[in-house]
Amino acid sequence: MSANTVMKTSLRNFFAHKGRMALSAVAVLLSVAFVCGTLVFTDTMNTTFDKLFAATSSDVTVSPKAAKSEGSDTGRPESMPASTLTQVERADGVKAAEGAVSSMNVTVVNADNKNMGSENGGPTIAGNWTRNDLRSMDITSGHAPRGPTEVMVDSDTADKHHLKMGDELRTIAATGDFRARIVGIASFKVTNPGAAVVYFDTATAQRELIGQSGRFTQINVAAATGVSDTVLKKNVAASLDGPYKFQTQKESADANRKDVGSFMDVIKYAMLGFAGIAFLVGIFLIINTFSMLVAQRTREIGLMRAIGSSRGQVNRSVLVEALLLGVFGSVIGVGAGVGLAVGLMKMMSAAGMDLSTDDLTVKWTTPAVGLLLGIVVTVFAAYVPARRAGKVSPMAALRDAGTPADVKAGVVRALIGLVLTGGGGFALYTATQAAKASEGSLWLGVGIVATLIGFVVIGPLLAGGVVRVISAVLLRMFGSVGRMAERNALRNPRRTGATGAALMIGLALVACLSVVGSSMVASATSELDKSVGADFIVEGQNGLKPQAAEALKKAPYLSHVTEVKYVKTKLTTPGGTKEDEELVAATPTYAQDLRRETTAGELSAAYGKNAMSVGSEFATKNHLKVGDTMNVAFERGRTADLKIAAITSDDTTFDKGAMYISLATAKQYVPAGQLPLNGMMFAKADSGKADQAYKALKASVASDPTVHVKDQTDYKQTLKDQIGQLLNMIYGLLALAIIVAVLGVVNTLALSVVERTREIGLMRAIGLSRRQLRRMIRLESVVIALFGALIGLGLGMGWGATAQKLLALEGLNVLEIPWPTIIGVFIGSAFVGLFAALVPAFRAGRMNVLNAIATE
Repeated sequence: MSANTVMKTSLRNFFAHKGRMALSAVAVLLSVAFVCGTLVFTDTMNTTFDKLFAATSSDVTVSPKAAKSEGSDTGRPESMPASTLTQVERADGVKAAEGAVSSMNVTVVNADNKNMGSENGGPTIAGNWTRNDLRSMDITSGHAPRGPTEVMVDSDTADKHHLKMGDELRTIAATGDFRARIVGIASFKVTNPGAAVVYFDTATAQRELIGQSGRFTQINVAAATGVSDTVLKKNVAASLDGPYKFQTQKESADANRKDVGSFMDVIKYAMLGFAGIAFLVGIFLIINTFSMLVAQRTREIGLMRAIGSSRGQVNRSVLVEALLLGVFGSVIGVGAGVGLAVGLMKMMSAAGMDLSTDDLTVKWTTPAVGLLLGIVVTVFAAYVPARRAGKVSPMAALRDAGTPADVKAGVVRALIGLVLTGGGGFALYTATQAAKASEGSLWLGVGIVATLIGFVVIGPLLAGGVVRVISAVLLRMFGSVGRMAERNALRNPRRTGATGAALMIGLALVACLSVVGSSMVASATSELDKSVGADFIVEGQNGLKPQAAEALKKAPYLSHVTEVKYVKTKLTTPGGTKEDEELVAATPTYAQDLRRETTAGELSAAYGKNAMSVGSEFATKNHLKVGDTMNVAFERGRTADLKIAAITSDDTTFDKGAMYISLATAKQYVPAGQLPLNGMMFAKADSGKADQAYKALKASVASDPTVHVKDQTDYKQTLKDQIGQLLNMIYGLLALAIIVAVLGVVNTLALSVVERTREIGLMRAIGLSRRQLRRMIRLESVVIALFGALIGLGLGMGWGATAQKLLALEGLNVLEIPWPTIIGVFIGSAFVGLFAALVPAFRAGRMNVLNAIATE
């Protein structure tokens, strides 16, 4: 048979079975769409930010060396004297220079005290209006601010919050609150991904945001004609002597892009990981499809071999069909991926992160990657069935359709599966015995991969026993129809195992993450009950501003209020080791609010003058003991020698590894204006006055909507909600793999019905009703789905329990199995089975009995 004949045969078979190929094509389509959609979405976000950063960066930017992109922990941006501007203006190659003020440590509220900032985590940026802003914005209404009572806002913020000219806004900064009325609205020339921006005149911005007149947070420098940014940077740097940072437009844009890039990479690789899971599940679907098609065409393949087709030609014929399937599914998948990316952009815009389709970016690599992945995965999945087809002998043309099982291959497969499963189980056990979480995580990863592959390989072996157990519990009540459904599921254990394995993968991950999430919540809640003695915990966005802290301290019905600041330092141990560490500087009542066990010394002594505590792991690592002296260099402050007065146990969830000093010690070595804002505050109510204190605390900070007062019940609920939101997002992404698995069940049943056409006709002829036939197929589907669910959930709970053992090394000691979730997913799997059987059962019921009996 020539290559041309092979191609014709493949095309004929492909189009002859186009209905049976459709679901496999959908699996390829979904997986490719998810990969391409992820790439287009992240590339579009990168394009949006690149345009924004390029538009907002001047030719050269001068800023204080200590300035950080995330803002200052003091609440006041790092700044430099206005005299710096005069020096920059005199540098060679400078066309113009302008002082700018910018702060991200602000909250802007309207007359109803509602936060005007972004709801998606984007920054609120306040500053002065400069000529450099005209690069990225146009004033579309009113005018720029001209005095202390005037403010201009960006049009996106105005539209979202229905702001108009004349509305009053209150800006809450570390220096205090101030009010201004909107006199102008400016529109971005490029897409604004979600920042809220407000502008003031220069004098107001300096006074209210920095707390001092005559200072700037940066200087924007424009190059004279013919002067490159690099030359200008050198000239400006030569004109200044001091702790300054100089960046060209490209360097500024690259630095900003790097800050966003790490966040974007997390999104990108997480989504690609879930696409990979969907591909893995799709492999089972494709293997099943081609295995069943090969089995159904055994006689046809035998005839081809009888008339001279070689093994290789038959093999290639099946692989060409797979290639056609891969190309068809991948091409449509690439287009669907672009649509998915647009849908994600619309969804993000609805959530508050604006992305414009004008920035839609489809690089040539995206469709190339999508097509390559889809085609390679499809052909790879079809390789085993293709080899099986090549082994069909000419004598098979004389037998009924269907190939006898290869007993030897089944035994070898079972042995390999048992070895992999046993090895994976040993790796999981080893992970639970690890002394450090970092060591155990490697064994956990090996154990998960090995047990997953092992269970997939021994799926046919498991199918026989598990299906019988499920059938005994579930199907016996349906009499003879139930027994026939059981036998159909057991007829081809390899097919049942592969179909169940597709569902198993997604549900194993769901179960594992559910156990880990529930255990994290239970552990944190338990630790909260054990360790937190405070009645109330107060947190704010980017720290608690001084006015909020003072208001909290003046609230009635409180026995004490604790301030907590996180102070950056560089430590030098007695052995000479240098470490960058963040010390917890707090008032002494913190020892009551957060109870910490010590392995040496008394924690209360660490709050004494020139004293501190260290964590047990740090102490062991550096051979430290109570009485040793640490050299501590405070950021923006002086250097001190502090004596170790206590060593705290690191067997905890909260403040693991924390080093404590008193707030008085921090104030001794760091100037008042340079101390960080309070990271959080704790409060204890007077005896019997908890309700009154709770209301008083909330009332005291009601003017700042970013400050949240929580009692222990609130705090526990917050922890639960945060982990729940993360899990829901992960479940949503895993839904893609589960959808593909459901398609696998549908495809298996549909092909199984075609395979059993004659048998179905005979059963109908001897009295089986249409209703009974449909019920039989639905029950078979339910059994297959429950088989996959039972194996997947059991495997996932094992993974989750092992992961919790590692989390216990980090202080999360409680293992909690979320039985409502596990049981709900198991019951839901039965409904998945029913849903998957709807179309195959309907088609089986519509078969003409005589035509079915006549089918060969």
